[in-house]
Amino acid sequence: MILINVKFPVKPEHADDWPEISRAFTEATRAEPGCKWFEWSRSVEDPNQYVLIEAFEDDAAEAHVNSEHFKAMQQKFPQYLAATPQIVSEQVASDGWGPMGEISVD
Repeated sequence: MILINVKFPVKPEHADDWPEISRAFTEATRAEPGCKWFEWSRSVEDPNQYVLIEAFEDDAAEAHVNSEHFKAMQQKFPQYLAATPQIVSEQVASDGWGPMGEISVD
C-alpha cells in the first residue's frame, strides 16, 4: 500500500472555503479504483493548514497522478495556496488501518 501525507498551506482568505474548493478533486479521487482512503483534516495549530491523508493500492497510485482530475487539480490549487505543499509518500507493508496497541477501549 502507498501511504501519502500532504500538508497544504492555504491562503488565509481561502482557508474556510478549502473543503468546497477541493471537493471535486476529493470526490473524483475517492471514486478511483484502488483508492483506500482520501481524508482531509484541518490543523488545530494553524487554521490555514490542511493535511491530506491518502492511501492507494500499490498499482493504483500511477493512475491517480495521471488522471484528468489530478491534472485539473494541478492547475486549480496553486492560486489558493500560500506555499508549495509538503509531502511524505511511502510504500508500507500494510493494507489498511489496524487497532492501536498502546491504547485499548473496552
